[in-house]
Amino acid sequence: AAEPLAKWFDDFVTTVLERYVLDLARIEGLAQMPRILSLMAARAGALLNVSELSRASAMPGSTLGRYLTLFEATYLLLRVPSWSTNLSKRLIRSPKVYLSDSGLLAHLVDATTERIDRFPDLAGPLVENFVAVELRKQLSWSRSRAQLFHFRTLAGQEVDFVLEVPRGDIVGVEVKAATSVTHSDFRGLHALEADTGKRFLRGVILYAGAEALPFGPQMQALPIDSLWRLGAEPQR
Repeated sequence: AAEPLAKWFDDFVTTVLERYVLDLARIEGLAQMPRILSLMAARAGALLNVSELSRASAMPGSTLGRYLTLFEATYLLLRVPSWSTNLSKRLIRSPKVYLSDSGLLAHLVDATTERIDRFPDLAGPLVENFVAVELRKQLSWSRSRAQLFHFRTLAGQEVDFVLEVPRGDIVGVEVKAATSVTHSDFRGLHALEADTGKRFLRGVILYAGAEALPFGPQMQALPIDSLWRLGAEPQR
């Protein structure tokens, strides 16, 4: 980030931690918390592994879990739980974690335009994080009352986001920072379709291209701006 913007994000984190976290918990070790937040930023879009994070932060897992809960309470951290047909397993399987502000994420991982040009892989987690935050925001006012999950099979097939309405219907959303999409990119969505049967309404890949494209029955690729732009239908 540019220097004034970087200072703004630094001041923002300091303000939240000092003004809100201490008021909520009166915890010690405030100096460690920006580092923990940076560790979470480096893992945005990944499964939450408290044991690994505990080792990386040199902090007991129980203490770390308390801090993560506080990050959620202060709207710094977003958890997306795992989806399963077995409701009890949703509470057991690992959630994915995101930062609630994608600009803050870019700041914490030093994802400047120059670095993204040199290291294109940096873009993937940033784009996925952006979509996670946008979906959560839109679901907060949507009349469908859908819940947000992620999907992962034992064989390793994944879908970034699963939207489930109370009646049980499912929409899968995969995110790609690339400007093109192929049939192989739909493997995770096909696995979700096979697992959910008639409950599966549609599989969507949001990507960095400009065209809306069909990929067979119930599957399509849409530009990322379809999240807020009406009228994005696949070409026929």
